[in-house]
Amino acid sequence: MFPKTNAIPLALIGLAGAATFASSIPASAHSIWFAQRAKQTALIYGVGADDLDAAGRIDKITSVSGFDAEGQPVETSLVVSGPIPIVNSDEPLAVVSAAMDYGMWTKDKNGKWYNTGKDEVDEEIELSERNFKYAVHMYSLDANVPMIPGHALQIVPVGAVPEDAGAPLMVKALYNGKPAEGVGILTDYVTDPDQIPAVTGSDGTTTIRVRNQGLNVVTGILLTGSDNPQKYDRMEQRATLSFVLPHIPE
Repeated sequence: MFPKTNAIPLALIGLAGAATFASSIPASAHSIWFAQRAKQTALIYGVGADDLDAAGRIDKITSVSGFDAEGQPVETSLVVSGPIPIVNSDEPLAVVSAAMDYGMWTKDKNGKWYNTGKDEVDEEIELSERNFKYAVHMYSLDANVPMIPGHALQIVPVGAVPEDAGAPLMVKALYNGKPAEGVGILTDYVTDPDQIPAVTGSDGTTTIRVRNQGLNVVTGILLTGSDNPQKYDRMEQRATLSFVLPHIPE
């Protein structure tokens, strides 16, 4: 579904330049993730605490998939309820996912964004890219997260997610099913979207600390070369992995 392109390899940046590279990743751009709303699982579009109109962007969702505890597919869909899409399934889910093709975006030197390729913008161009967004939610901390078709970038936990905030968690970034070096990893996208990301190594992994005793939205960001240089200079793949740590019983 997605063309193979070359990510910026961390080896070419060097260890001294890794922090500079990580800070250059556009961490504050919008993502999609899953979160509970009134005891239902909703697909959220936004950045940090800004929960924007996901229902108005439902036409950009290219796939929704659900999986049971064994990692087998379960029929799943999104149903719009007011401003948010809600996950709908007749069977229990262990994992739910969604993919979004957010299209081409071009920014001119004055900071104005256009929802089109750079060849259709008359002003001087600062940035032009094509954006893909993915979301995966684990209903339990030991859920089996399968490889999800159509997700060019995917963030998966290595082993079970710990139950306590502050505990270490190794995550692996996969691009086209293979370990991806140079992926920026944000520990939690909702509570601190402007943090300097960690960066995955040659095996696609990095170790973070679980941020919240509640909802966590780990986010991976990968910038790749363009498959259509006339239209845009690069592609941005942005993937979230969300899960909830249990609180003390009431």
